[in-house]
Amino acid sequence: MRIVGIIQARMGSTRLPGKVLRELGGRSVLGWVVRAVREAAAIDDLVVATTTEAADDLVVAECRRLGVFWHRGPVDDVLTRFTQVLRGHPGDAVMRFTADCPLLDPVVIREAALVFRAVPGLDYLSTSLAGTLPRGLDVEIAGLAALRRADLAATAYHRTHVTSYIYSHPGESRLLGLAYTPAAADLRVTLDTEDDWRLISRVVAELGDRCVPVRSLVGWLRDRPEVCELNAHVAQKALQEA
Repeated sequence: MRIVGIIQARMGSTRLPGKVLRELGGRSVLGWVVRAVREAAAIDDLVVATTTEAADDLVVAECRRLGVFWHRGPVDDVLTRFTQVLRGHPGDAVMRFTADCPLLDPVVIREAALVFRAVPGLDYLSTSLAGTLPRGLDVEIAGLAALRRADLAATAYHRTHVTSYIYSHPGESRLLGLAYTPAAADLRVTLDTEDDWRLISRVVAELGDRCVPVRSLVGWLRDRPEVCELNAHVAQKALQEA
């Protein structure tokens, strides 16, 4: 089974513009995501899906520097961006990443790919279905047939969130959730606000420029409630929000 990794990235952000190219521990936030995926050694191809907006010329320049493929497509119709990527980089499934999750664990990425490949007829796999990982460490994979069904039927915010149509219509697809211990869904290590940036910067300042195993990261955060409080008040945007 050929799995194509797609990282959606753009400079535009309602809450933190330019976040994907902020420098974090000597590399861009996007560079952290690319490194984690590469260290996982679990996918067959990797593409950054950005937009045709002029501001995203900077994303393309960073892709060139990182030596990663890129594709430019619609701003809000991210699902179309993904299907366009697959025309030039065909695969049997897509592992979706967002460029604002710099602390991804390569082991979780690899385990998700191994399970997806091992279960015949699976349409969608995600760690977020079980809801045990900190926000910003989740991984999801959608099979090509499920993605095509979504492309035909999805409208409005489902096109922005790419896979949401699939898991919102479970009767149409075979879904599987991966759970991890210790449960830590109350923690937040995704980058969406300045307070998220303060927490992530603190993690990197203490733990260094490396991919940290999820259990080690959770343990480190649990031992430092004052760090967790930096962004504990930040609410995740609702699914309907772009």
